[in-house]
Amino acid sequence: MAMEYQAARRHFLRTSAIAGATLIGNTPGAFAQLAEWSRPTKGDVAILRFLSAVEQIESDLWLQYNELGGIQDSEVPGGSGNGPYTAALTNLDGDMPQYIHDNTEDEFSHHAFLNAYLQFIGARPVDLSRFATLKGSTATGVDKMRIGKRLTNLTQLTVDTSWWTRYRSRTQNPDIDSPTFQQAVPTLFVGQHPAIPRTDADTTNSAQIQTIANTAAFHFAFIEQGGTSLYPTLALQVTDPVVLRIVLSIGPTETMHFQTWSDKAGAAVTPPFNVSFGSVTFPNLSPPNSEDLQTNLIMPEPCPFLTNLNPNFPAVSIIRPTSTRNSGAIATVKAFIADGLFIGQSKEFFAVVGDLAEDADEARRECHRY
Repeated sequence: MAMEYQAARRHFLRTSAIAGATLIGNTPGAFAQLAEWSRPTKGDVAILRFLSAVEQIESDLWLQYNELGGIQDSEVPGGSGNGPYTAALTNLDGDMPQYIHDNTEDEFSHHAFLNAYLQFIGARPVDLSRFATLKGSTATGVDKMRIGKRLTNLTQLTVDTSWWTRYRSRTQNPDIDSPTFQQAVPTLFVGQHPAIPRTDADTTNSAQIQTIANTAAFHFAFIEQGGTSLYPTLALQVTDPVVLRIVLSIGPTETMHFQTWSDKAGAAVTPPFNVSFGSVTFPNLSPPNSEDLQTNLIMPEPCPFLTNLNPNFPAVSIIRPTSTRNSGAIATVKAFIADGLFIGQSKEFFAVVGDLAEDADEARRECHRY
């Protein structure tokens, strides 16, 4: 019996390996079959259109960051870099220009692909370029052709830094008990602050330009934690398997961005670059007063999950939030507005983006129809 068992086991492993190799290696046929089944619903299209709008918004803001502090090459258009701003960013991490460049390129690719797929299925792509009327920075390094043609504002931000303690908390989940999480940098959440130099006058004082760079570091993570939650939240409402594949393939790249920026923000609250200027003070969070503030905790700590189903479920490391109420399309737009990202935008812009968000949140997963 033992020999028969071993032979059967070897046969199972051998055939399983072959099947596994076939599954992984023969993907074009599998994808073609999936495409034949693809029938995006009205809700699926609404989700894709909202995500396309968000990715265009992100492309605009990341391009501004890249023009002043990222690597300048043919992959990302415009700009020539700002020496003092780039130096302040590299104080936090020497690879900041490369990371900013790559994040920018990623967002452009997301917007382009989502629009291409929308056109492929006969749906309307999203183009918010007519709303690109904001002035933006005039400091050395910006693309002069884009002055007055920005979609987003990075010069008057109110940055919510509660993502820091939310992802470190072991006891609270915003989808369960609606807690108030501590701000890592309380002064950034009061008033309005630039995350890029507005003019060259902002670059002459070392404490000022470091404060601007530190503000950017926390804003990077604020933006990307939003995408980290938005994609899985909307994925729960997708019906079509191809659309689901798109959402689940793009979403994790936002999470990769978020974890990168979580790490870089930690340097902004660690001596010697946790500076103060004007009303903004970056506290020293190293060593921490508690685990909720610890700078090197850049992976989600386990927290309560699905306790409404079973209060005895153990804590688990998860993305949070992932509820329509906290991280759906409308919640995302509200967070952008509160951030100051749309200061100066027209009523028409808010109406268009608001409609896209409402349509996306109204999408519901339908029963399998094949």
